[in-house]
Amino acid sequence: MKPWTKNQIRRIRLFLMLNSDKRNRYLKKHHVFREMGENVFFQPRMIPADPHLILFHNNVVVTSNVTFVNHDIFHLGLNQLHEGTFSYYQDFIEVMDNVFIGCNSTILGGVRIGPNAIVAAGSVVTKDVLPNTVVAGNPAKKIGTFDDYVLKRKNLEQVESLEELFERFQKSHE
Repeated sequence: MKPWTKNQIRRIRLFLMLNSDKRNRYLKKHHVFREMGENVFFQPRMIPADPHLILFHNNVVVTSNVTFVNHDIFHLGLNQLHEGTFSYYQDFIEVMDNVFIGCNSTILGGVRIGPNAIVAAGSVVTKDVLPNTVVAGNPAKKIGTFDDYVLKRKNLEQVESLEELFERFQKSHE
């Protein structure tokens, strides 16, 4: 049996780290991603296959179960049909400043997100997300602006306790 590689050990160690703050410090300290700016919160426990092809700028939040797909191996199938004329495909993903990526989203290679952008939960991002944009869906499409979302959040009534939050929830569903 072959010994485990440094990369395999790193992936297992990161997966077992339950504390996301510790994981984020580890990711930055060990330069797991090509670039990891200030205030990057990376919640997924699985590290992408090609983290060296991902650039995170400042103030980025990546929530749970986000998938980054920097490559495909479809050239293997195409080469069976076309006698070896296709090569391996890979590309960078760049996440600019002030970006939020919702859970269960998928970001494909060759994409730049932001700055000041929101990717809604469950979205599949197949092309660049323009600055100051909120996108959602499969494939992700613009549904609003970052500025409008910030305004909407500012206007939400703040609650002091879980009980108050539960009361508000019940009233909204009567």
